[in-house]
Amino acid sequence: MIETPTYIAETRTSYDTVAADYAEMLKDHLAEAPLERALLGTFAELVEAGPVVDVGCGPGRITTYLDKLGLDVRGVDLSPEMVAVARRLYPAISFTVGTMADLDVEDGALAGLVAWYSVIHTPPSLLPDVFAEFARVLRPGGHLAMAFQVGDFERRRIEQAYGHAVAADAYRLPPDGIADLLAAAGIEVTTRVVRRPEGDEPTEQAYLLARR
Repeated sequence: MIETPTYIAETRTSYDTVAADYAEMLKDHLAEAPLERALLGTFAELVEAGPVVDVGCGPGRITTYLDKLGLDVRGVDLSPEMVAVARRLYPAISFTVGTMADLDVEDGALAGLVAWYSVIHTPPSLLPDVFAEFARVLRPGGHLAMAFQVGDFERRRIEQAYGHAVAADAYRLPPDGIADLLAAAGIEVTTRVVRRPEGDEPTEQAYLLARR
């Protein structure tokens, strides 16, 4: 039996723990995030007809937004509890448990892929494998949308989140470095937006649109 990597086990357990409160606390976030809505809307217009997967979908808040924009989208998440919440909130959309490094998707099957604050728990040394998987499942010309906190690949240990004790690592990522890693996988960044911190955010936030 293959042993589950520690970072995956910790991330899964942490998101299982916070799932219900996470969904409740972030349910109206997009309504107060015009830049995110604009970038997701641009992504939706760029994607040609075909399936889209939201990897690390959590309770489905981005997935359902893309669904309302007319995309044929489904969600995948590492956390069974997050998937259960998403299924309860949005029963008309498909949500499954899975990992972004090993997607249950045929080669070149996707018109679009979304990784909205979801690669941040992957150790930087493993990001090339994740991006190679993104390239595998995207069709030529397929589009990718990403969001993450900005930093220089530094690791943060998270021990409290959404009112719960948790134990997981998260990484702040450099937009240029991520663009280089995507390019090495055959995915070209076409749009790069970095905004300053808002509210209680400690760092800048980055948004990338890219094309295989």
